[in-house]
Amino acid sequence: MSVTFFGWDVVYDDKSLVLELGAEQEPQKGDSYTMYHGTNVQTARLIITNGFRQSPDGMLGPGVYVSRNQQKAERYPLKSPSSNRVVLQLRVNAGRVKRIDKDNHPMQKSWNAAGYDTAWVPPNCGMQSVPSGLEEDCVFDPQRVVVTSIFLKVQSQKPSSTLMNLALMRTATGKEDPEIPLPLKISSIELPTSEIAAQINASEFK
Repeated sequence: MSVTFFGWDVVYDDKSLVLELGAEQEPQKGDSYTMYHGTNVQTARLIITNGFRQSPDGMLGPGVYVSRNQQKAERYPLKSPSSNRVVLQLRVNAGRVKRIDKDNHPMQKSWNAAGYDTAWVPPNCGMQSVPSGLEEDCVFDPQRVVVTSIFLKVQSQKPSSTLMNLALMRTATGKEDPEIPLPLKISSIELPTSEIAAQINASEFK
């Protein structure tokens, strides 16, 4: 089913099975889950246009780093100002999952060579390399990760409105970004206040 919303074609895919999984719940083989990835505006454009690319290395080795915890994704990139941060909502086919729950785990970077598709670090597992204690995943194959929604960080007096779905961008600016293919599949829509709309209009997403 598709609905036209202020010029944006919003698609609700009733046939796709995307499971909402708590951060503490272990993902099951073959299921798809909603996850998040925090990045900056420029990189978000590249991801939307060309898809994800593997990070060459990291705590869990090469792969695409994501989290089921949206608040964790909102922190990234760590050195970027909040006005330049974007959160991508994703559909992730986890495949075969390996639990990594301690520092210097014998398969911390070799899980893919052992036949696993995703490495999962559960929350509050005590790993010193994850001082936040928040859940994290590393997906080896970028083809398993699909962007379904985009959220833009904006400043607002209302805490609940700090993330605005990019589907509202055209409402605020009267323009659409030719670099962002439509339609995007999005799960929820929140109407912007005039204050938020003005700040979106002044942002880099124009």
